[in-house]
Amino acid sequence: MTRPAILYWMLGAAILAAGAWLVCPAAQCSVPGFDRAGLGLAYQLRNDMLNGLMSVVTRLGSIWFLLPLACVGAAWLLLRRRSRESGFVLLALLGATALAQLVKLWVARPRPDVHAIWLPMPGDWSFPSAHSMQAAALATALFLVLPRQRAEWRVSLAILLAVLVVLVGLSRIYLQVHFPSDVLAGLLAGAFWVFGLHALMFPRPARFGQDKATGDTA
Repeated sequence: MTRPAILYWMLGAAILAAGAWLVCPAAQCSVPGFDRAGLGLAYQLRNDMLNGLMSVVTRLGSIWFLLPLACVGAAWLLLRRRSRESGFVLLALLGATALAQLVKLWVARPRPDVHAIWLPMPGDWSFPSAHSMQAAALATALFLVLPRQRAEWRVSLAILLAVLVVLVGLSRIYLQVHFPSDVLAGLLAGAFWVFGLHALMFPRPARFGQDKATGDTA
């Protein structure tokens, strides 16, 4: 296992562990001021137009939407004879989903009940936001497998993917089904999981003047 992969995964684990400690110290979950303020602001912004928009946007982070999308992307990569990239995209999403569900069971943070909700509350635990984590993971994976020769296209797509991921996260807060800390931890952990997976599956070659086996300079 490469050192960059370990570093990225340690950062992701540290974010999840720190977040869990902040919101549920000694297994006693609370609502920090940051979370209460974020939910309050989202509640004040509620209107019919945003209700409809956020109800649609939030589905972009669902595994039932992202998994078919990932399969299409993986199939397209396979047709272009990029089998490793194809597997990477699927592993990025499925790994993020599994990790999010495991951490939910570990932390066992209840869903928000600060303000009234108008949609059915999901039945699983709150921390971290699986929608946010999955969206961040797949967006990061798709960006990393793009051809690097088309720099201007990569920048435009990176901006589009980032906007969609942020909107998914904001929709979870707006709908009052996640605390802001759930969303923030999910976004960061999802990205770091994929960066680590990419470093593991696509290690960079040793630089000129370094020993290929150890990386030491000659």
